[in-house]
Parts: sequence; C-alpha cells; structure tokens
Amino acid sequence: MSSPALKTAPAAGIEITGALGPRFDEILTPEALAFVADLHRAFNPTRKALLARRTERQVKFDAGELPDFLPETKAVRDGDWTIADLPADLLDRRVEITGPVDRKMIVNALNSGAKVFMADFEDASSPVWENMIEGQINLKDRWAGAIDFVDANNGKSYKLGATPAVLIIRPRGWHLPEAHVLVDGEEISGSLFDFGLYVFHNAKAALAQGSGPYFYLPKTESHLEARLWNEVFVAAQKALGLPVGTIKATVLIETLPAVFEMDEILFEMKDHIAGLNLGRWDYIFSFIKRLGKNDRFLTPDRSRMVMSEAFLKAYGILLVRTCHRRNAFAMGGMAAQIPVKGDAEANAAAFAKVKADKEREANSGCDGTWVAHPDLVPVAMEVFNRLMPAANQRDAKPSDVPVSRDDLLEVHTGTRSEAGLRENIRVGVQYIEAWLRGRGAVPLYNLMEDAATAEISRAQVWQWIHLGATLDDGRAVTPELFRALLDDEMANLRSVLGPEVYDSGRFPEAIKLFSDMTLADSFEEFLTLPAYRLIA
Repeated sequence: MSSPALKTAPAAGIEITGALGPRFDEILTPEALAFVADLHRAFNPTRKALLARRTERQVKFDAGELPDFLPETKAVRDGDWTIADLPADLLDRRVEITGPVDRKMIVNALNSGAKVFMADFEDASSPVWENMIEGQINLKDRWAGAIDFVDANNGKSYKLGATPAVLIIRPRGWHLPEAHVLVDGEEISGSLFDFGLYVFHNAKAALAQGSGPYFYLPKTESHLEARLWNEVFVAAQKALGLPVGTIKATVLIETLPAVFEMDEILFEMKDHIAGLNLGRWDYIFSFIKRLGKNDRFLTPDRSRMVMSEAFLKAYGILLVRTCHRRNAFAMGGMAAQIPVKGDAEANAAAFAKVKADKEREANSGCDGTWVAHPDLVPVAMEVFNRLMPAANQRDAKPSDVPVSRDDLLEVHTGTRSEAGLRENIRVGVQYIEAWLRGRGAVPLYNLMEDAATAEISRAQVWQWIHLGATLDDGRAVTPELFRALLDDEMANLRSVLGPEVYDSGRFPEAIKLFSDMTLADSFEEFLTLPAYRLIA
C-alpha cells in the first residue's frame, strides 16, 4: 500500500506524480530531489539537443550516407594519451554478472562469486515506478549493511557474504524519461534521475568501504554524448564534495555510430572512464536500425550473426585494440544462457557454448566478460583464470589486424528462414508482454532475455518487410505473411501457456505494439519509448 505523501515536501519546481510506497521517502528526500533537479536543469537542454542530433544523423543514413571515422577528431585518434589510473577494486573484472535491481537478485548476484555485479536500471528492468525506487532502496541498503532479508513467500533467509562483488550501476539511457517526476513541469531525464539518486545516497558510503561510485553507461551514440556524461560527473562531484575522478564509468559500445568514435569517447571521459564493453545484442539492433533502409545491409537470420564473423568480428578487434592502447578495460559480451532444467544433455551443450565463447573473448584480449546467471560464473571464471592469469591483460599488445570502415559494415552471410521470422515474432511479443507486467529480465527458451532481444526481433522483421526480403523457400516477407505467422505463433503460445495464463496477461497490448512498430513506414528509435507510456 502506498503512503499518502513524502514526510517533507519536495523543493520548489519538483512534482512527484508516482504513488509513494513504503520507504520511498528515504530516497525521494528534498535534498536528493533538489540535487537531481539541479542536474536536470543544467544538462537536460544538451541531452535533448543530442537526441535531436541522432534524428538528424538518421535522416542522412536513410539517404544512403554511411557512418565513418570523424576527420575532425583524427588528432585524438592519433594522439599518445591514456586514461587516468583506476581504483584497486576495478583492476580485476574477469567475470561480471548482470541483472535487475530487485532485492533477491542483488544479494544473489553479489554472492555469486563474480568479481563485479552490474545492477541494471536499464534493459534488464522494466521501468515501472515501483521497480525504480525500490531498486534505489535496495542499493542504499547494500551500502548501509542492511540488504539481508527473509523472503516472505518461502521463509528463506538471504544474507550478504563476506566478499561481495564490486557494485556497478547502469542507469537508463539518454533517451528515456522518468515520467513520475516533473521538474518545472517537464519530465525528468531517466538517466539523470537514476544516476543522481544513486550517487547522492551512496557515493560517500561506497568510498568509505573501499569502493566507489561506479557506473555502466548505455546506448551512447557519440563522443558528444560521452562529453555530456563527463560534465554531469564533474558537476555531481563538485556538488557532493568529491574529488574530480572519483566517479568511474564503463561505456557500452552498443550502437553503430559509437564504434567509429571509441577513441574520442575514451578521451572525453579520460578522468572518469574505466573501459568499454562489447554490448553485442544492442549493437546488432543498432546496426539494423541505422542502416535498415539500405538493401546492401539486409541481414540474415539473427542466429547467423555471431561474434566470430563480419561486422561483429571487426567491432570486437577494434574495441580491444582501442582500449588497450589507452590503458582501458576491454570487456566482453553477455552469455545469456541459463541452466536447462530436466535435460542434462541440452544443459551440457549450453554450457559448452558459453565456454567456447568465453575462450574466444579471453584469447582476443578481453579483460573480462558478462554472464546472466550465477551458474555460469564458474564456467566463465575457469576460462579467464586459465587464459588470463594476471588481473587483466591491458598490457597485451593490441592486434595489428587492420580494421576499416568496410570491415565494420560487412554483413554476415546466410539465409532468411521462416523459422527465424517466427522466432523473432515469438520472442519479441513474449518479452514485451512480460515487460509491460513489470519484468525486464525474462527467461525465454533457455536464454535470459532483456530489452535488446526484443529490439533485434522487431528491427529485423521491420527490415525484412521494408526491403521485401526473400526467405530461403522463395517467399517474400510481406505484411500479409507477417500477420499470418503472428496469428499462428500467438495461437500456439496460448495453447502452450494455457488459456488462463495467456488471457490474464497483457498479450493484446504486446501484440498490437509489436505489430504496429513492425508494419510502420518509419522506424521507431526504441520500442521502450511507446511501451513506457503503457506502464507510466
């Protein structure tokens, strides 16, 4: 049950429209709200201008222009510089686990044996108001030594272990608002809200316990967006009395434009950056989104788009080389597999796939990797312990394999199949339906999916329809074929789940949203933007 009001009214110009649950007043204090409002007032105009710049660039991409390395920043790429030194607890990141910010997940992830836990307010969390504020409460409790709890449903006790993982927070991307907090009548930036509340409440407590305020920054498109984050960090540190450089961030390279500006991103944030991450699932989505109207870049089944080939291979090589040249961490991508219960053979095959992928990353020079489930921590840890005996391999000589613009734009070979089209439909709709119910990390077909999977699914279907792609059996992908397969997949899903479960969910809304976005003439930047209006 929600409480009627905050104990103390927010500062002038700030309005809370979300329901106020238990302990929300501990996070939404007048001082904390004033702090995030100051950040919003100072930096939201630039944020909006940079989002408009994305739209302007997309118009050029749609007209046939291709992304490329920037001539005006060549001196940065050619320069001899490195990032600032890093704190001791960020020097060994060989296995990182990610997940949403619910209390049980936080305790289990911190106790998982991974070196780092990325607590995710972004793609692994549905941004329901309660999820966002309860997540802040949970993280505040972690630093207050009060995260232990007893599950009311089963009586099980959850306690933080003696050597918890290092905590890194992922706020929402620049594009997302927080509709439940208005500053001078305007929705606050979700990025600034998530970042501001966490750093306000926890930076000094984390530092006092030998760690610090650490962040993962998603969906960055350019060095100008990285510059904005750096300016936010400087302002926040000044306001909180923290030395410049206290905040450390790792930037996910998960958009196509950003891969051409990795040196520049590191340079803009060199006092505050720890490294870059291979956000491969969103990167595939971004590749399709940015080049989707150009038939030169028609993609095959997404199962064919693997890291060892084509644009993904080039992206991985360039990221490791760029990071190590600048003494920054090059972090590998996500292993989304989860244990396959009741099928030992399938489970062994899934774990073998993870092992092979992590061996590829370690051998390519990555300093660590991501997993989505605690059972995968030992698998990834064994690989990196064996192939990377030191804390990291930042001193490894960067690959001298040349990586050109054309390499970064090479499309994977392979066919487009009905099975691939059906998979996109089936996974995309189911993820959106769960997201609308407040779940951001969703187990589907033995994988832990987040919003990136749904984005790839709807982007690829949109591209195939828009470009009139042909399946391997000779049929064209048309709106009519899509609708027929959508109806068939949903009928099958209703049968599998059972009418009671299916009919009690939010499938009509999910189906309509997926269908509308897939069949639209224009491509929506993020499905989470219209979807957010269905939950806000």
